[in-house]
Amino acid sequence: MKPSILLTIMMTVISGTMIVLTSSHWLMVWIGFEMNTLAIIPILMKKSNPRAIEASTKYFLTQATASMILMMGIAINLLYSGQWTLSKTLHPAASAMMTIALAMKLGLAPFHFWVPEVTQGIHMSSGLILLTWQKIAPLSILYQISPAINPNLLLPMAIASVLIGGWGGLNQTQLRKILAYSSIAHMGWMAAITLYNPTMMVLNLTIYIIMTLTTFMLFMYSSSTTTLSLSQTWNKTPLITSLILMLMLSLGGLPPLSGFIPKWMIILELTKNEMIIMPTLLAITALLNLFFYMRLTYTTTLTMFPSTNNMMMKWKFDSTKKMIFLPPLTVISTMLLPITPLLSILD
Repeated sequence: MKPSILLTIMMTVISGTMIVLTSSHWLMVWIGFEMNTLAIIPILMKKSNPRAIEASTKYFLTQATASMILMMGIAINLLYSGQWTLSKTLHPAASAMMTIALAMKLGLAPFHFWVPEVTQGIHMSSGLILLTWQKIAPLSILYQISPAINPNLLLPMAIASVLIGGWGGLNQTQLRKILAYSSIAHMGWMAAITLYNPTMMVLNLTIYIIMTLTTFMLFMYSSSTTTLSLSQTWNKTPLITSLILMLMLSLGGLPPLSGFIPKWMIILELTKNEMIIMPTLLAITALLNLFFYMRLTYTTTLTMFPSTNNMMMKWKFDSTKKMIFLPPLTVISTMLLPITPLLSILD
């Protein structure tokens, strides 16, 4: 793809999200979603092969269906309220349809099936955009309509997402699918807290995006797409291998790493709202995620690829990829825990 074309498409993706973020009119929100969806398709098909085309088609069909349901919700709300404005009071039917549409766009269970398939079929850099930037617009609308959302609809989807995000990743060897299931689980945590403290959801989203961005960049730097190729990185890039170890544990939410902050604060907030079963279920199902991160950690860092001699074999070329943002991103992804009191004040 020519740089000028790529720049135009990227600007359309960014402006689509920005229109959604800044609009107070439902039609403009819908147009922003459509711009974003149509512009991301060429990015997903950047490496044109049958798998990428199939993945892009699946993504397009899912997003088109979600947009249709969203527009129907907007029309129902217009019918009953007579206004296009994004307000905190919605008709119950409109609210339910909008929640379902946004859940489809985010990949919340039971609308999660497209996420692993699409992520696996596309290039690593496209997967990075899909699992980070593409989550911002739907979550911003979920944030704005949070007072009108039916808890009986969103909370079961949140618990199911965390559960499926943990179970689905247990048997995977493909890194992109593991990150896709990780994304489903994180979306579940965000959906769970949206009803009680939407600001906490923004904090969770920020930390999730930073951690996922860093993980993708490390995988791209070491040219790893499977656990097998990841298990051979110790040979050439031992530092990258140890960084992957820390990042996996941070994604799993182990203290004292950054990934522990959102989980800790969400469980605290839910407990403050006199909910006991919900945070308990979330904490237990998070152990499933932790298991497959630990498995990745084990294959990457704690096992050595068998070699017939005691020499470190230099069979891989040096990486020429420029990753200038990797050091600060790695620091943020692992060492934010000491500033938790500040974050709690902001909330």
